[in-house]
Amino acid sequence: MLDVLLSGLVTGYAIAVPVGAVAVLIVALSARTSWSVGAAAGLGVATVDGLYAAVAVVAGKAVAQALKPVEQLLQGISIAALLLIAALTLVHAVRPGGGRDQDGERTWTPLRAWATFVAITAVNPATVVYFAAIVLGGTVEIHGPAQGTVFVVAAFAASASWQVFVASLGSGLGAWISGPVGRRTTGVVAAVVIAGLALRPLF
Repeated sequence: MLDVLLSGLVTGYAIAVPVGAVAVLIVALSARTSWSVGAAAGLGVATVDGLYAAVAVVAGKAVAQALKPVEQLLQGISIAALLLIAALTLVHAVRPGGGRDQDGERTWTPLRAWATFVAITAVNPATVVYFAAIVLGGTVEIHGPAQGTVFVVAAFAASASWQVFVASLGSGLGAWISGPVGRRTTGVVAAVVIAGLALRPLF
């Protein structure tokens, strides 16, 4: 059981730690709003990681095969969603008065951030395929529902802890950059980075 627990933690961190467009977006969102909003966004990502880990344990092979025909479509939806968010981030950063102390906290709530990032992460087929590959490839030996539950909970806990850490980095950045110029600069940089990382699978 300890081996399954450790495998779940390692698997969760392995999918969460690599910095991609979503991680950059969490940092930017947390910096421009609040830690609670950024943490909720991160927990939205971790929620999907946990659900996909459960799907991989229960029916990984079947789901991976079912996603194969629509993998490119889902990737396209994911890219489009991230590009839209990058554009909105850029517009918010450059428009007069766009900043942390105005409509950023009014429009973003923890619940909205959680739901938005659940949706963004859910359309990424790589997540469920990754978990399915781990389980089906024999990297993790899971026997019975108890071990499956331990693996899923450990994977979720690892992802959640990392995403909250990322949100904390963003919150610290927001406290450090208190002026409108700093907020505008970080918003533009975040938008460009998010767009670049979103387009990376195409190259």
